[in-house]
Amino acid sequence: MRARIQLLFIFLPFVFIFQCLGSRRPIVSGYVDPQGSYRDVSVGKKYMVATGNPLATKAAMQVLDNGGNAFDAAVAALLVLNVTNGEAASFPSVAPTLIYEKKSGQVKSYIGAGIAPNKATIAFFKDKGYDVMPKNSILSQLIPASPDVIIRLLQDHGTKSFSELVEPAIQTAEEGFPANRILVRNLDLPLYKRLGFTILMPYNSEVYLDKKWWYSIREGELTKRMDLANTWKLMAKEEKVALKKGFSRKQALEAVRNYFYKGPISDAIEKLHKEKDGLITKEDLANYSGGWEIPVSGTFKDYQILSNQTWTQGAVVPMILQLLDGIDLKSMGHNSPEYIHTVSQAIELVIADREKYFGDPKFVDVPLDGLMSKQYAEMRRKLIQKTAFGKTPPFGNPWAFSKRKPKEFHSQANKVEEHSVNEIKYGKDTTYLSIIDSAGNAVSLTPSDFPQSPMVPGTGLTLGIRMTQFRLDPNHPSSLAPGKRPRITPNPGMVLKNGKLWMSFGTPGGDVQSQAMIQFFLNVVVFGKDPQKAVEAPRFRSVNWPDSFSPHAYKPGGIELETSLYQLVSDSLKEKGYKVYEKGNLDNDFGAVCAVLNDSKNNRLLGVADPREVSWAEGK
Repeated sequence: MRARIQLLFIFLPFVFIFQCLGSRRPIVSGYVDPQGSYRDVSVGKKYMVATGNPLATKAAMQVLDNGGNAFDAAVAALLVLNVTNGEAASFPSVAPTLIYEKKSGQVKSYIGAGIAPNKATIAFFKDKGYDVMPKNSILSQLIPASPDVIIRLLQDHGTKSFSELVEPAIQTAEEGFPANRILVRNLDLPLYKRLGFTILMPYNSEVYLDKKWWYSIREGELTKRMDLANTWKLMAKEEKVALKKGFSRKQALEAVRNYFYKGPISDAIEKLHKEKDGLITKEDLANYSGGWEIPVSGTFKDYQILSNQTWTQGAVVPMILQLLDGIDLKSMGHNSPEYIHTVSQAIELVIADREKYFGDPKFVDVPLDGLMSKQYAEMRRKLIQKTAFGKTPPFGNPWAFSKRKPKEFHSQANKVEEHSVNEIKYGKDTTYLSIIDSAGNAVSLTPSDFPQSPMVPGTGLTLGIRMTQFRLDPNHPSSLAPGKRPRITPNPGMVLKNGKLWMSFGTPGGDVQSQAMIQFFLNVVVFGKDPQKAVEAPRFRSVNWPDSFSPHAYKPGGIELETSLYQLVSDSLKEKGYKVYEKGNLDNDFGAVCAVLNDSKNNRLLGVADPREVSWAEGK
């Protein structure tokens, strides 16, 4: 600490000089940040959009106004979010996706998480002295996924061109947007860390600090992403050239994808990795593909809850709800100590199974039918006890409820290691978008990743740190292996009621995502709350397991509460054995749920946007 103070005094005179000589970016006149503001539910008759930023919501609305469908609008919104929320959900990183196609009445999942490079092995990292995946390192970069998601979504279900849909994002990046409170908070580094950021990752600092490390970013400050805009212009040009040559729409879209994965962008990514001793090669990029898959499905009363497969934590949501189904939650009272305790125990029991079984199903033998079995949920429900577990509870044996037999099964408790946390953090979180169009099609998409590793110079591209959700333990289901996907936290959701689309929803927030989604769902379904009031209600979150991100920090027996809830129930929860931590009201550490609901009874759509972030819902 003394050394830091001395360093600060050394640099103070220089900071004063820079403050006098440097020019700051202007503040956007009249900007009002929606974060922290309560609002009414948004109502529409034709279509509805809810995203993590008003500008992304506006872009999606414009596409729908101009005859595009939900899939087109989702692409436009995603690309704008990659600008306005780029420090939390970068282009071109992860983008797990669920879609509902009205014509077929089916929900489909798209694999929106990249894979580990061919050179990425546990032995490689162990030889370098790592016990966990490193942060702030080029070695934590996963093969990008969202360009693949965008092109396949447009080819298979969209109607518009990439060049048309990327235009709002280019315009936002070039003309600038006001820095919102969450962006400011995500980049709120002390002076010495801003200097360190600039020294370690000069291009990242150029993009996010505008080469002015001596300034802290201010709310409402005009913010631009010129290099990213130029990258998108080049990708759009590739499509336009292909169309002029007589290529079909799908072929022209494929040309855009090839420009990224096989052309100049892949060259730039490989060049960066060669220069910085990284792992990604052109071969890794050229061979990458996502793909459509059948979603995971569970039930709660008349509702069917759907998620991506176990390369995300998405199945946690239907598993928790199945475990809670049959318990009279309403009689406990909303957010009562007994209710919080019961829901938290269900969450912890399911997370214990997540830690044991969830991984890339192409590499891990996941007993999914057993995990989703109602009989298994009933068995696990019996383990809910009167007092806190105190540590991550033991996992169960879903193989006993599976039609298949495991290669092997060990019944010992989860292996849990504690790691201290001491790192530079800049950029965090995730974001989300949900859309239902006038035809009844829907998209639920949770993009993410952060500029905590070297960005690709001159491109504005953030490859993120998603490899930090791998483990260097070969026995863990999310263990690192070449070509494997980590079990990522972003997990969009959809809900059908009596076989018809009822809701598309999701949230940022790492391990809290599933917990925030569960609480919102129960607030509406069990307690009958207005959807907007349901999303604004105080939240709790269990932290009774290792964090999904390296270095996997762990607070055994811990539960966190927003202040208003803490004041009411903390003593009761402490009596049950919890270690209770207080957080502020409307704290984005508790997620920021956005949702679009199909209120078919009243022939309308409802849009919900969580004030814990700058989320915004709007419809017509």
